[in-house]
Amino acid sequence: MAEKPIEYRGSCHCGSVKYSVLAPPTLRIVDCNCTVCTKKQNKHFIVPGSDFKLISGENVLKTYTFGTHNAQHTFCSMCGVQSFYTPRSDPSAKAIMPHCIDEPLPLKFYVDSFDGQNWEDAMKIKAKIVTAPK
Repeated sequence: MAEKPIEYRGSCHCGSVKYSVLAPPTLRIVDCNCTVCTKKQNKHFIVPGSDFKLISGENVLKTYTFGTHNAQHTFCSMCGVQSFYTPRSDPSAKAIMPHCIDEPLPLKFYVDSFDGQNWEDAMKIKAKIVTAPK
């Protein structure tokens, strides 16, 4: 039985970017080892884009891309914090950084590894963990 989603609210460090997101009480955190996730220690969970709402900060968001340019790594131009981004694995979704959630704090989560260094092969095996739940 699926858990009933709850509303989380999050932000960047300076508070310029604020968002809300509907997600389960138990979060599935993706720990990807691709170059950008490794450098940024970018652990995240993925939700359908329709479950994400940007409350403020659109005017201060900047985007970084690399490789295929499919992933849209958005970050606050004021403080530099990436609190969410659009993942390569599911461009209709949002990847949320659990450490940027302000309230309620996630009490339960588990971590699932994803081999982003071998992205195409990993997608064949673990696509379910890096795409938004249906």
